[in-house]
Amino acid sequence: MIRKIKYSRINSFTSNSFAGNPAGVLMSNNLSESEMPLIARELNFAETAFISSSKYCNYKLRWLTPTSEVDLCGHATIAALHFLKENSLLMENDEITFETRSGNLRCGFKDRKYYMEIPIHIVENFEDDKNIIFNALRIKEEIVNADLPFLIHNKILFIAINFLSDLNKVSPNFIELSKITTHSLFNSVMLFTLQTYESANHAYSRFFAPAEGINEDLVTGSANGPLLIILKRLNLIETKSKIIVCTFEQGDILNRPGRVTVSYDQNKNELFIIGDAVTVVRGEFIL
Repeated sequence: MIRKIKYSRINSFTSNSFAGNPAGVLMSNNLSESEMPLIARELNFAETAFISSSKYCNYKLRWLTPTSEVDLCGHATIAALHFLKENSLLMENDEITFETRSGNLRCGFKDRKYYMEIPIHIVENFEDDKNIIFNALRIKEEIVNADLPFLIHNKILFIAINFLSDLNKVSPNFIELSKITTHSLFNSVMLFTLQTYESANHAYSRFFAPAEGINEDLVTGSANGPLLIILKRLNLIETKSKIIVCTFEQGDILNRPGRVTVSYDQNKNELFIIGDAVTVVRGEFIL
């Protein structure tokens, strides 16, 4: 029997049809474990979000790259929220929970923006040979801020670069970087600088995860969220406010600019990413 399952291509962290980070989104309880990877590979986005019913939350959410399933994805979750809203399953001021591989995540729609909870993990210092990282990234040590340590949060290695111009020139050896991240405490690398394209924003970044099938991601919600934690740990954010709010830039060098707002409640130790989304394609799979 032929099945038809609707899907959408949704760009997250932008309201522009030709910017931000695209994700595929489908909603079905009738996809097999073998069909989901095939669909993700066919769509060929960094991640495709699969929404289904949950016994414990409002919905179950899974994220698949063209090559694997991942534990957490920010932009595809924002896309999933937009999908629910467009199908009248999420309204203004609604908060829902997703059952995911990273636990039950609070998400919602407020003030015409989508938000997603990001789990907070212990921040660790990178103690291994930095030269291995420099060689894989094909960067010179002098472009890195020598006063700041390399830090790891939830398997992401964060490295501070001095200047925006140097960050935009980085061209990693993805084969070598994949080898390193396959056998390390981290599986991806985020390079960031406090120099930005827009003066009101707080940092600009690039994100590399070749071992996950993503050489360079366009706009990475699951890394931009912890970036605020990293900046606070490095004493690069000065505020006495209970709630810290920053806006981060990514994707500009790839001509797909996106903006991620991040909110951190210091008293509650709660971290959220916030952003826009826009649907650019609707279609259906015939299975």
